[in-house]
Amino acid sequence: MNRHFYRTTLFLLSLSLIYGHTIHANSATAAETTRPNLIVIMADDLGSKELSGYGNSKHRTPHLDELARTGVQFETCYTACVCHPTRFEIMTGQYGSTNGIFHFAGRAGGPDPNSPEEQIVNHLTFGKVLKAAGYATALSGKWQLTGEHPDLIVENGFDEYCMWAYTHNLPNGVEHKGGYENAKSKKTSRYWHPSIVQNGKYVPTTIDDYGPDIYTDFVIDFATRHKDESFFIYYPMALTHSPAYSTPSTNPNAREKFRNSKAEKFQENVEYMDTLIGRIIAALDEQGLRENTIVIFTGDNGTGGEGKNQPIELGARVPMIVNCPGRVQALGMVDALVDTSDVMPTLVELAGTSLPPGHPIDGRSFVPILTGDKTDVRDWIFSFLSDRRIIRTKRWLIENNNPTEFGTMFDCGESRDGTGYQDVTNSKDPEVLRAREELLAILTKMRVPEMPPAEEK
Repeated sequence: MNRHFYRTTLFLLSLSLIYGHTIHANSATAAETTRPNLIVIMADDLGSKELSGYGNSKHRTPHLDELARTGVQFETCYTACVCHPTRFEIMTGQYGSTNGIFHFAGRAGGPDPNSPEEQIVNHLTFGKVLKAAGYATALSGKWQLTGEHPDLIVENGFDEYCMWAYTHNLPNGVEHKGGYENAKSKKTSRYWHPSIVQNGKYVPTTIDDYGPDIYTDFVIDFATRHKDESFFIYYPMALTHSPAYSTPSTNPNAREKFRNSKAEKFQENVEYMDTLIGRIIAALDEQGLRENTIVIFTGDNGTGGEGKNQPIELGARVPMIVNCPGRVQALGMVDALVDTSDVMPTLVELAGTSLPPGHPIDGRSFVPILTGDKTDVRDWIFSFLSDRRIIRTKRWLIENNNPTEFGTMFDCGESRDGTGYQDVTNSKDPEVLRAREELLAILTKMRVPEMPPAEEK
């Protein structure tokens, strides 16, 4: 690891935290009645290929399809190829080359678990920025980041939270008496009879309680309680991550609630995730909040077992759908490129606030696309995993690249879903060589952790 880099980064982050109070002073009273409410929903282990709106012929996702049809659906959105760096990227607007998170802590290319960069509290998050700007803020669902009671989650800018709690997230002296996904490793259940901590307190559950319903109910309740003020809700979902259990849609018995079968139940999980989105939208309508609440839906990496953990486009490409009848144009599918680093600056612009002077940011606001003022805000998008990188433009794609191994290059033509790509890795065509040179020039600026050669790993 580059120690000078981290010292510099943490210094800038410290300045950011100081300037956060300035953000509040300058922005909290501006346009209180006109600025939008903001909800960011991030599905777990869901590549874009799983939604009917992105071409899946088996899964039925009518609520997301309708949000896409009446809002903006980005044909190509990238994120990191595994969830831990994505959770940092979406919250900070920074790639691993800036925030220092390339993988899970302790895994190849990942930070030391006790390192400063691994502590999310050391980073400037969208929760901190929007809270400082006067928003009521909440998190619901899967946290999976650092922190200890009593400051867990709230220290990152969230007023309230309802989280699936691992055993180490439980309050002192509390033991989860409900379901476990893996009794041997003591991994608590996120689905049936879940382990829930809400605002620092353990919430007892029963075998009939389903975690995703609880997380969704909390989102709806928070929005309802704060409907007369500006609110921001971050909802990193539990669905559709394994284990693939039955959902309430099939009224399973006690045994079926804990029978894991992706082959039989993954479709059901995808479709129930869509049902929960529909519940949130219906609640916004009922409360009169729909016209002024911008909903952003995305994913944290490619589908589990079908792209996730692979430094290829299938591991990086996730959905990105944005909807708000009163504020977002009904453009449907657009070919603009975006990645999840763009969420932070987009929220900042929508809230009418700003980041601290000099704060490093990799993302670019896509607000001009949502309003119809521009068709593009960036020429390329980026993804990574450990020391591996992915970069693409609308036409060209390089996968599985690191500083010593070029990887694979494709001419994608006008395709975005992997079909019809032409492998041009060894091409000598002048047009290919120019594109290769331009993309490599960008990649040289994207720092990655130093790793031993492949044969020594």
